[in-house]
Amino acid sequence: MDKVMTYRKALQELLSDYARYLGSPQAETGGDTVSEIQTVFDTERDHYQLVQFGFRSEERQYVVLVHFDIKNGKIWLQANNTDLLFVQDLLKRGVPKEDVVLGIHAPALRQYSEFAIA
Repeated sequence: MDKVMTYRKALQELLSDYARYLGSPQAETGGDTVSEIQTVFDTERDHYQLVQFGFRSEERQYVVLVHFDIKNGKIWLQANNTDLLFVQDLLKRGVPKEDVVLGIHAPALRQYSEFAIA
C-alpha cells in the first residue's frame, strides 16, 4: 500500500475511533445538550474532519473539532479545537514526524517544532 493510502486509512481509523469515544455516554455533557459527532471523509481531495453539532439549550452549536488534510504526501493538521492529542495518536499509528505538518502554526514558526515545515 502506498504512503498516501496508508495515511488515508490511518486518518479514517483515528477519527472514527474518536467519534465513537466522543459519542459515547461517558463523554456526553448531559442536561440540555443534544449533539451528534460525525466524521467527514473526502478521500478524493484528502480532507478529513470530526465535527460536533446539535443544540445547547435552544442555541444551535456546530464545531469542527479537528481537521486534517493530506497534501504532497504529508498529513497537515489544519485545526484542533479540542484538548485531545490527535497528532500523538497518529505517531502511535506509525506516521513519522517528518510527514506531519502543524498547519495550525504560522510557516515561520514551524521550524521550531519537531515536525515537518511543509
